[in-house]
Amino acid sequence: MLNFDFNIPTKIYFGQGRIEVLGKEILKYGKKILLAYGGGSIKKNGIYDDVVSQLKSNKIEFVELCGIKPNPSIESVREGVKLCRENEVEFILAVGGGSVIDCAKAIAAGVNYAGDAWDFFVKGAKVNNVIAIGSILTLSATGSEMNANTVISNEATEEKLPFAHPTLKPQFSILDPTYTYSVSAVQTAAGTADIMSHCLEQYFSKVDGTFVQDRMTEAILKTCIQYGPIAMKEPDNYEARANLMWASSLALNGLLQYGKEGDWATHVMEHKISAISDLTHGIGLAILTPHWMAEVLDKSSLEKFHSFATNVFHISEGNDQMEMANAGIQALKEFFISLNIPSNLYDLGIRITEDRFHEMAVDIVKNGPIGKYKSLGLSEVLSILKSCYR
Repeated sequence: MLNFDFNIPTKIYFGQGRIEVLGKEILKYGKKILLAYGGGSIKKNGIYDDVVSQLKSNKIEFVELCGIKPNPSIESVREGVKLCRENEVEFILAVGGGSVIDCAKAIAAGVNYAGDAWDFFVKGAKVNNVIAIGSILTLSATGSEMNANTVISNEATEEKLPFAHPTLKPQFSILDPTYTYSVSAVQTAAGTADIMSHCLEQYFSKVDGTFVQDRMTEAILKTCIQYGPIAMKEPDNYEARANLMWASSLALNGLLQYGKEGDWATHVMEHKISAISDLTHGIGLAILTPHWMAEVLDKSSLEKFHSFATNVFHISEGNDQMEMANAGIQALKEFFISLNIPSNLYDLGIRITEDRFHEMAVDIVKNGPIGKYKSLGLSEVLSILKSCYR
């Protein structure tokens, strides 16, 4: 196990009715805020009214940034930065899933930066004096409610890039499982796959001696397998929604990766696919992950894949460890299919030519091979991308 520093400063208010703390938490930072949200579902399900009621009762002024897309764009970030500057905003409240929270983080970094916010993603611009943010989670998936990460798309350049800074962690996040009751079966499936992908990116690591992290990761994976299907069939099942919501936060708040090194190649590849197709992130990860597994499974990784198969999917039959490891990969693929997630890109209506695949692979490895668990160069990346197509 590697050395690490443990610090997760985000305060979590978990459970039904926790919106009641919103006013007192925001007032620690100011009385004028940016309220950021997505396509308007929070107005249909009553969450918007809950939030506005709390803001008004605490005499908190707000300006709205709405219409943030599932793959948040740099244009939304720029619009948010402009609104914050024009209205002297002191705090940003993100109400939504990971896309809204990611957009809020990029805005928070950009308000007091003299250049364009895209500089953080492509030029490594220095982060200073960020505006504090808080979140109200409405979709269990990305873990953005409890981490420092943001991923933003640039449609003009067909890029979808990550950026992280410790000061971008939300000051607080309100996690009310009832706020996810209206999430569709499709989005619940995508969110479940997203959580599982985060777990797997950290589970497969070259660092030895991480027994406790690996067992926690397996527990979260099994939680998704248990409760993902239930939440899809029974959207107002509190137990299922609560377990998925907390699994989402634990999967990517740093806890599973402290003391080890994650892989993250699957995310890099998915970001490229969704940058050119606007594919839902979790769906793309569900399609890619089994193919990545098949590519990296060999004698050196056999023991870890065998542990995954036996501990997560309880594979007990097979002539040898390799057969059982492959059975574990197949079990994961079949689980995603059971969530009604297509097994390839073609079935989603995505059309990519042979030449386009090569261009994508070249772009993915333009800064060198990807992946910490097994290094993937151009040929390996191209092979995985093409195997996902049909």
